[in-house]
Amino acid sequence: MLATLAFLATLALIIGLIHFYLWKRLVKDTTRPGRWRRIGAVAALLLALLVPATMAGTRAVGAFWLAWPGYLWLAVMFYLLVLLLVLEVPMAVARLVLRRRSAVAESTAAAPEPVLVGAAGAAGPPAVDAVDQPDHDASRRLLLARGAAIFAGLTAAGVTGYGVRVATGPPELDRVRIPLAKLPRSMDGLRIATVSDIHLGPLRGREHTERIVAAINRLDADLVAIVGDLVDGSVAELGEAAAPLRGLRSRYGNFFVTGNHEYYSGVEEWVQEVDRLGLRVLQNQRQEIGARGGVLDLAGVNDVTAAGIGLAAPADFAAALGDRDPSRPVVLLAHQPVAAHEAAKFGVDLQLSGHTHGGQIVPFNLAVKLQQPVVSGLGEVDGTKVYVTNGAGFWGPPVRVGAPPQITLVELRAS
Repeated sequence: MLATLAFLATLALIIGLIHFYLWKRLVKDTTRPGRWRRIGAVAALLLALLVPATMAGTRAVGAFWLAWPGYLWLAVMFYLLVLLLVLEVPMAVARLVLRRRSAVAESTAAAPEPVLVGAAGAAGPPAVDAVDQPDHDASRRLLLARGAAIFAGLTAAGVTGYGVRVATGPPELDRVRIPLAKLPRSMDGLRIATVSDIHLGPLRGREHTERIVAAINRLDADLVAIVGDLVDGSVAELGEAAAPLRGLRSRYGNFFVTGNHEYYSGVEEWVQEVDRLGLRVLQNQRQEIGARGGVLDLAGVNDVTAAGIGLAAPADFAAALGDRDPSRPVVLLAHQPVAAHEAAKFGVDLQLSGHTHGGQIVPFNLAVKLQQPVVSGLGEVDGTKVYVTNGAGFWGPPVRVGAPPQITLVELRAS
């Protein structure tokens, strides 16, 4: 309880500081004191409250109507913050240039002027009139701030709009061939349709699942693997949305492993529901796959963040991978790529993962690299090959920039 409260307090502080910064650059620096500045301050406060209200409301009280405006603002906020931070350096340089010009003008105005005496002995006018110089400088700074705000606002809105179109569009198909040294020649070309992070929830429902199932079935795969984060809600809320999974087709079976979001959504009920829909849930287990005269071990572990008992038990690599025939190739389904560090100790040939969304929103992918050894595509961890699919849905903002939604067809090759 205390940890949750501390997290919420930290989140509120961060959101508050971000919105204070946005208010400073987009409102205070671009307006003169008065009504418009007050309106901007109220808007910034309401938007700051919208973010936590969306995160809490859509899950705790089912206020799904908050989802679109709240999560869209979260994306716009992120890009406004990034763009304004990038603009800080050129803006600082421009302000310094204006300040120096102002200082030069003031020093010139303060210098003693020669007095011109005419025929009547009258003194002429001063050579420089600097009375209005401070007003000119303030106007230039205001114009500069407004230009930066307009650029950041239009760019953030444009990038977010593009990201919405990508995120809500059909998943792209990624085909990847991965050689496995132990794979029997007879099993060369075995194909695994892999998808993760479908994220059924307040913004994606049954139609999203139907589109994914149809795309997978067109691949005519040997195996189907869903590697976690299927849902963001309970079975009561999303059971109907998940129902089309019953229509998945493959030659040797459809499999599922839990992701971290299943543990936020009632993992016990979802494991039972997914099993009822015809998918084999690999909970720290492995399944022998006999195909084309050869044998392959397909293993699955619970998400590495799981903590509980029974169906909510944590990942157990020894249970899934111990006491097996080491001459057989083994493919591990594990939601998070970071699981490969432990999987490599058991000689896993290939791990299929998701979780990262490919970063989902550039440049957020740079932060993901700090936590996960592979963000997108094929990599290697301690001798174990790791393929990470971008996921077919999204979490939070309905936005994808630089990491389109994806379904992957993994083709295993004998080498």
